[in-house]
Amino acid sequence: MLQGFIKSILSYGKAFQLIQRFRLWFYVFVPGLISLCLGILIALSVWNYADDIGNWMTSWYSWKGEGIVEKIGSIISGIAIVFLTFLLFKYIIIIAVSPFMSLLSEKVERRLKNQTASTPFKLDKFLKDMVRGLSLALRNIFWELLFTVLLLLVSFIFPIIAPFTAVLIFIIQAYYAGFGNMDFTMERHFNFKESVQFVRRNRGLAIGNGAVFLWMLLTGIGFLFAPTLATIAGTVEVVKVLEEK
Repeated sequence: MLQGFIKSILSYGKAFQLIQRFRLWFYVFVPGLISLCLGILIALSVWNYADDIGNWMTSWYSWKGEGIVEKIGSIISGIAIVFLTFLLFKYIIIIAVSPFMSLLSEKVERRLKNQTASTPFKLDKFLKDMVRGLSLALRNIFWELLFTVLLLLVSFIFPIIAPFTAVLIFIIQAYYAGFGNMDFTMERHFNFKESVQFVRRNRGLAIGNGAVFLWMLLTGIGFLFAPTLATIAGTVEVVKVLEEK
């Protein structure tokens, strides 16, 4: 697993090279613009809803300290919303740019295999892939949230192990983020169940891909090109595994 983890991280360097070599800048700028719009929208929502929740909390109080309660409520609700938003933001981005990432993954795979003929567009296949991708995203969101909440509860009960649970939460998020990025390639080769089994056998690849992806999101500006780089890096590694078999 460690070997796959390292390979997956190094494949981001390969992704930079392929963008320049195959002139894939369109797939950098357009998804980046979509991600920027989503980021601004989510940031505004966090700002507005944090105040609303704080006001709702003070509606239960009618004493001199309600201003303090409102402030504390706004801070707590803001932190909670930011935390949940970060959990879901990567899925929101992946789903929003999925049509571009599917085309990008296919194009990169064809170039890696020296294939010139492109697959003709079929509406029914496109819709089928969209439904499959959405179903997979919902499945991953469910399991990721479940494991994250369980680990948070354990850390509250046993605060001494909080640093370890924080690392585990990051690994879990990285695993499912990498899963989503790799699926843009897997959708052309596997069905739903086979994709799940493939990622389980290649956990290191998924965690490595997702770890860099999350790190770029945390930088504040990396989300502009994170989907493109993660998709290309995931495509490179999935194609390698398929060719080895």
